[in-house]
Amino acid sequence: MNAQKRFEIFRRLQAANPHPTTELNWSTPFELLAAVLLSAQATDVGVNKATARLFPVANTPQAIIDLGIESLKEYLKTIGLYNTKAVNLMKTCHLLVDQHQGEVPKTRKALEALPGVGRKTANVILNTAFGQPTIAVDTHIFRVSNRTGIAKGKDVVEVEQKLLRHVPKVFKQDAHHWLILHGRYTCIARKPRCGSCLIEDLCEFPDKIEL
Repeated sequence: MNAQKRFEIFRRLQAANPHPTTELNWSTPFELLAAVLLSAQATDVGVNKATARLFPVANTPQAIIDLGIESLKEYLKTIGLYNTKAVNLMKTCHLLVDQHQGEVPKTRKALEALPGVGRKTANVILNTAFGQPTIAVDTHIFRVSNRTGIAKGKDVVEVEQKLLRHVPKVFKQDAHHWLILHGRYTCIARKPRCGSCLIEDLCEFPDKIEL
């Protein structure tokens, strides 16, 4: 895919959604970190339901520590893998209090040192909470990037590196939000909605499905 086509793809995505953001509900960097930690193999809707109960009671690392692990699990039990996620979130809260004065760090290295935080989660925090032009590659973005030809790669790291290289600078800050939403609602896994896709004519997917 050439640069002109990529530019037009992101121009159209921007025109359709000028201010994209995560569908997770959050108001502080810590709330976003907690929500992203809870979102693995869970829907944003499901996570939002749990955090709507949790955050009014405890939305800082110290408050969650004070809540205790068993009470935390009660708030999270509607989310898949909630036992493991509760343990990771509690460990993360202790590290944030002990090493970062209760604040979410703004560097990739420090974020990835937190339990349950991998490269994708770190990218989400750096981008969404701190305004850094990172691109988090999840299954939706991996699929859309490969299927459309925007950035083909055999693994998420390769796709991320190609996106960082090829996405025009003016669109880089919001690129991962546009791509994840496109993958979630239009370029879906089994039966992409090509007929209603606003970039269908630019997409290089050879097996388009007309509706």
